[in-house]
Amino acid sequence: MTSTSFTLLLGGSLTVTDRLRALTEGSRVIAADGGMRHAVNLGVTPELWVGDFDSSDSELIARFPTVERRSYPAAKAVTDGEIAVAEAIARGASRLIFVGALGGERSDHALQHYLNALGLVEDGYEVVLTSGEEEAYPFAEDSELALEMPKGALFSVLGFTTLEGLTIRNARYPLQDFSLPFGSSRTISNIAEGPISVSLSRGRAILLARPYDLSGA
Repeated sequence: MTSTSFTLLLGGSLTVTDRLRALTEGSRVIAADGGMRHAVNLGVTPELWVGDFDSSDSELIARFPTVERRSYPAAKAVTDGEIAVAEAIARGASRLIFVGALGGERSDHALQHYLNALGLVEDGYEVVLTSGEEEAYPFAEDSELALEMPKGALFSVLGFTTLEGLTIRNARYPLQDFSLPFGSSRTISNIAEGPISVSLSRGRAILLARPYDLSGA
């Protein structure tokens, strides 16, 4: 059966970890411009490479001569990452893994990945964003998110709206049916007691996990 899980290689920072490899195992791969450099460290060959290629040097292009490339002008109305998302959806994606979506030189791109992911979750897609060291899970109203975490690992819940009915379970600082004002830092730097879950009755949020950061233990 053809996989409906797609890994999108984006231009941000990436550390290859065991969790990252497990997350992307069995997934189909599409690269967005300079995100193709992550294919080398991950040991994967994308089925498609899209973008304006202003972030891909000749050496990188020469390294993947057989990968289908679709070029777009630099002056366009969408990012290379959003083009990669659209291509994955057109190929039947139901799960999208944004690899290299966090950090890097362009904070505007990283924030746009968050916003894009929130919209995709509302449309019914499963989405995770990762740098290898950090993982971001968007979730929306009337939903619950469960996540395997080591005891002592740090995580935060970022509210992109006012949040109503926020519940955080199995954490050092649990919450039950909590109303979080927009812009509040109340849910920053929580500590997992093991696998955690969060749920929400109204609003849009992202759980940002640092599974390798055990400074809270």
